[in-house]
Amino acid sequence: MIRQHWLLLSSLILLGAGPGAASAQQIAALTDSQRQGMLLFGQHCGVCHTKPTILSPLYGPALYKDTVAGKEAAVSEFIQKGTPRMPGFQYEFSPTQIAAIVDYLKTVPAPPAEAAAPAPRPNATNQREAD
Repeated sequence: MIRQHWLLLSSLILLGAGPGAASAQQIAALTDSQRQGMLLFGQHCGVCHTKPTILSPLYGPALYKDTVAGKEAAVSEFIQKGTPRMPGFQYEFSPTQIAAIVDYLKTVPAPPAEAAAPAPRPNATNQREAD
């Protein structure tokens, strides 16, 4: 029990740096599955899908309830299989853990507009134009 509280507290600290940090009341309102999803998201997904500081870019799309609503199966498949820019987690997460992440994402409010778009990827064309 103490370990769970410690994990929850450390997740709050990790996620607390972002603009959409969850309050203690919001976390208390989550189900056990959603809390597990919050922990997994914070540990494995948040580095790319949240903007933790002013200086850090957002590498993947911001994930929140509107991006998941009605697309739970597709989001689960993305988490499982990955994409060319994102690793798949089918060997790391059980189906129950993937469902918990999707469950949690359905509770996340939309981020501020400036945090919603991922940082542009540098490519050869942009590099040549900069020279």
